[in-house]
Amino acid sequence: MTESNRNEEYYFNLFLDKIPTSNTALKKFSRSFLTLNEYKKREFIYKSGETQKEVGFVCEGLLRKYYVNEKGSEIITGFISEGGFATDYPSFLRQKPSKYHIQCLEPTIIVNIPYTKLQEAYQKFKDNEMFGRLVAEHVLTRETDRVESLLFDSAQDRYLTFMEQNKDISNRISLTHLASYLGIERQSLSRIRSKLAKK
Repeated sequence: MTESNRNEEYYFNLFLDKIPTSNTALKKFSRSFLTLNEYKKREFIYKSGETQKEVGFVCEGLLRKYYVNEKGSEIITGFISEGGFATDYPSFLRQKPSKYHIQCLEPTIIVNIPYTKLQEAYQKFKDNEMFGRLVAEHVLTRETDRVESLLFDSAQDRYLTFMEQNKDISNRISLTHLASYLGIERQSLSRIRSKLAKK
């Protein structure tokens, strides 16, 4: 086995270990349709208007999910790092064009799972439905938490919560991107950070 193949197997196994089953037939079938892609910083996984044919499991790297509002501003709705899924999941499930862009903030390695094969796996293996629920819960929880935070928390509380819950990526995100995610101006974020630093 070549070094390249060994690396592929390592990344494929990172994903396969996420499937909540000991069913070896399911894992063997899943392994048969996985592909591996490497992306450069600033490269797009998907763009608004495209239909996602694959859901991506992030092995290495960091991405942002965002849309462009009516004023032409980029509004970040999430960051996806190692162990997360690079997808607009509702769009993926319906196979409808997405309204979001997903862009790499760092060089990124992703294992891709095709929609057609995922549906086939659901039909062949009941265990695989658990994986579908796992992805849905992961994505839904992440996005619901952000919406509720914007509705009910102060800007400072949103910042503190983000820093507490995202220690692994907080120093990998620019202030501009973080401010967009938090729903505030960058100057406001700088004031919050300055105020907290003086405490």
